[in-house]
Parts: sequence; structure tokens; C-alpha cells
Amino acid sequence: MKAFVFPGQGAQFVGMGKDLYEKSEEAKALFEKANEILGFRITDLMFEGSDEDLKQTKVTQPAIFLHSVLLAKTMGDAFKPEMVAGHSLGEFSALVAAGAMSFEDGLKLVSQRALAMQKACEAEPSTMAAIVGLEDAIVEEVCESIDEVVVAANYNCPGQLVISGSFAGIDKACELLTEKGAKRAIKLPVGGAFHSPLMEPAREELAAAIQATEISNPVCPVYQNVSAQPFTEPAQIKENLVAQLTAPVRWTQTVQNMIADGATSFTEVGPGKVLQGLVKKVDRSMQVAGVSALQ
Repeated sequence: MKAFVFPGQGAQFVGMGKDLYEKSEEAKALFEKANEILGFRITDLMFEGSDEDLKQTKVTQPAIFLHSVLLAKTMGDAFKPEMVAGHSLGEFSALVAAGAMSFEDGLKLVSQRALAMQKACEAEPSTMAAIVGLEDAIVEEVCESIDEVVVAANYNCPGQLVISGSFAGIDKACELLTEKGAKRAIKLPVGGAFHSPLMEPAREELAAAIQATEISNPVCPVYQNVSAQPFTEPAQIKENLVAQLTAPVRWTQTVQNMIADGATSFTEVGPGKVLQGLVKKVDRSMQVAGVSALQ
């Protein structure tokens, strides 16, 4: 079975999507529609902006969403998913690509999500760190022992877990986890503590927008971050999207479940190669490929 996966924040690069804009009339029209919906020319920032421009959450999230979704749309018959998943923000790309949500609605939600998350980050400065080389259970235990907000946020692959929380919480956790034998504890250059209780204001803000959005049955199961299980029922998909902002991304478990359910190949649709690498770390025998430019 063919699985298609969609990347999240961090995969952006200057020049992303430019070839799509130049070679596909359909993509060009949708890029222009996106400029209109967002109220600024995101295409200028994607094609010729600086790394700093692209790093702003309000730009990054719609930029990666646009690149991923428009690639899927221009793949034609090559895009025939039997199962899909997306990492964090990528879940929105996956839902649009699988026909559960319109392009316009998906973009509006992603933009609202980015703005709500940025606002939450500014209200409560916070950060994230990648912990490499420790078992998940040890990382969870250490996080729970700290008297600050610090939680497991991204289960990326065996031996790689990203934690999220207050600056003091992350500092303390990095120190304790290094003592416990972590190979690395690296603070990430992110705007805040995504997928943690500190995103509660963003979750509340986005909940109403998600509930008001029309979601239909996707063409194939969508494995959602919150539980790593496949969903096709619109009400359940909405609930999981709302919960996703403060809950961890269970990517390791998602890939394991997709493989258990029959996935034989994974194609990453969007910028970068991060997910291909993570799939290989979950199961070395898996076939992986990427689609980052118009074929």
C-alpha cells in the first residue's frame, strides 16, 4: 500500500514552490488565490525572501502547506494515496490532499493556527529541545519530575524525542537528561513550546474555527498525530485537530501503525527530506521517496 506523508515546520527553504509557480498554470492560480486569502504576497517571501522571513510562524506554516498541497495537486495520477499522515502542521496538508477539506478552508485554518500559535508564544516565551539517544520512558519520567511546564512533544523516531516547555523547564530537563545518558540535548531554534499546555490559548482560539469548517470523508484513512490511529469520520477528525495543538505528535507510532496496516512505501510530499529519514529510522526496510519539485 502507498502511504503519502506531509512535512511540518522546519522544512522550509528560500525558493520553495517557485518551479511549481512557473511550470503549472493550476499551481500559479492557487498561489495567487493564496496571496489574496492571506492578505500579503506569501509567494514573494517563499521565492525570494530571506531565511528570517520564512522562519516567522505566520509565514512558515502557510508556506509549507502551500508547497505540499500544490505538489500533490500537480502530481496527477502519481498521487493515489491509500493512507496519509502529516507531521504537526502537515496534518492539514494531508487532509486537504486527501479531499477532506477544501484548499481555501485548509489555508485559512493554517493561517489562523499560525497566528494563534505566534500569539501564544509571545504571551508566554518558551522553547523546545531535541533529546537524542534515550528511551521515551526515561524522557517522560524526567519531564514529569520537574516543577515547571515541560512535556514530551514530538515522538519522531526511536531514540529521538522533542520536549517542549518553559525556558527554565527545558534547561533543567536538558541537564537531567544529559546526566541520564542522552547522547545530545539540543535546544531548537523555534518560537515557542509547541504541542504543550502552553499552547492552550491557541487551542481555544482555533477550536471554534475548526468546528465551523466543513470537513468531509477523505479518500483514504488519515492517521492523526494525537493517537496515531486512522480516521475517516469528519467529527472525529475535527476533534483530533483541535487536540493536536496541546498534545504530542506521535510520529513514531503513526509510522509503525501505517506499516502494520499494510504500508509498503512512503512518499514525502513537500519541502525537505525529514520524514523520509524518520520513516527509515522506524523501519530500515521501508521504501521511501520524496516529491519536492514538479517532476
